[in-house]
Amino acid sequence: MAGLFWLSQEQLQGIKPFFPKSRGVSRVDDRKVLSGIIYVQRHGLRWVDAPAAYGPYKALYNPSCG
Repeated sequence: MAGLFWLSQEQLQGIKPFFPKSRGVSRVDDRKVLSGIIYVQRHGLRWVDAPAAYGPYKALYNPSCG
């Protein structure tokens, strides 16, 4: 989908040390979630209006739901 924001792998690797450790529950796709959060914030959208390419909107504001 054109016009969506995606973090590069280099950007993701730069912030990965700051992610919380996983505790038995498999993690959602960090790149997808962070890119979605940035997209929503940049465009002033409600979470529910986030493009489907970023996954379920609940995963953007509560990544443990993903």
